[in-house]
Amino acid sequence: MPDEPLVLGIETSCDETGVGIVRGHTLLADALASSVDEHARFGGVVPEVASRAHLEAIVPTMRRALDDAGVTLADIDAIAVTAGPGLAGALLVGVAAAKGYALAADKPVYGVNHLAAHVAVDTLEHGPLPEPAVGLLVSGGHSSLLLVDDITAGVTPLGATIDDAAGEAFDKVARLLGMGFPGGPVIDRTARDGDPAAIPFPRGLTAPKDLAEHRFDFSFSGLKTAVARWVEARERAGEPVPVADVAASFQHAVCDVLTAKALDACRTHGVRTLVIGGGVAANSRLRVLAEERAAKLGIEVRVPRPQLCTDNGAMVAALGSHLVAAGVAPSGLDLPADSAMPLTTVTVSG
Repeated sequence: MPDEPLVLGIETSCDETGVGIVRGHTLLADALASSVDEHARFGGVVPEVASRAHLEAIVPTMRRALDDAGVTLADIDAIAVTAGPGLAGALLVGVAAAKGYALAADKPVYGVNHLAAHVAVDTLEHGPLPEPAVGLLVSGGHSSLLLVDDITAGVTPLGATIDDAAGEAFDKVARLLGMGFPGGPVIDRTARDGDPAAIPFPRGLTAPKDLAEHRFDFSFSGLKTAVARWVEARERAGEPVPVADVAASFQHAVCDVLTAKALDACRTHGVRTLVIGGGVAANSRLRVLAEERAAKLGIEVRVPRPQLCTDNGAMVAALGSHLVAAGVAPSGLDLPADSAMPLTTVTVSG
């Protein structure tokens, strides 16, 4: 096996079918098929629809990735696949595909953690990850703070959402305002024409009484409810709803809490690098606010380009490459899909 392993990654945890190929820290292919349009009419991801979409997309997406990279399955050194967390049926499609390809080509297979992969993908753009680092993962299903000492050995959870994740709150507020799905991109676009200071929406778990127990945890359910009540009050009064101001104020409230807690975690643990990943990491306000605040503290912020923030196969391949290079044993063909895989599990032991 070469010094820099050639690793193929498969991602099917939600509504994106991704196949990525990396050699070391170099991205060779990142093929993606999205079923988001099929879910839009329901206002959210429908697990059964997602699973069927993965079944239809996995083989053509695999072929496209191999063609883009100019390699064959025989050239691959190892196959990595998201084993969890995620939608159970969706995960099973990817895990079954990975086992089939691994068995057919006689390759080792690694079942990896979706959230750890969101941290590992940053190395494809910015090189090796400083150790330790703090990871802020924000997506439709997760809002988590992690202390990352060695991405191949495990991560230490510092905090997580206790109700709605940030991305989930974006989706719900977008639906409330009559916008499309997914909510993150449309709120981000709309907010550019609004005033982020127009409406003083609450910041969950930031009061002194909350910090003792939930210093690094997140809560966006109350914020979502506050937006709904504010909009309803305007409508009852027969007044127009300033959608751009609502979007900007809501978005700023979310990003304010995310960046404040992430940088607090960096200071508390003496860490000089913050890595932001997950779909919400593509949000323009989050990026700007994090960089402005971190610069004042001498903390480096690393955020992958937007295409690598959302779910993709490249991130799975990146984590798989780290595991192979570190000599971690593969998972084996009895690899299970675990929809509730804990953050402390980076890869499934063989």
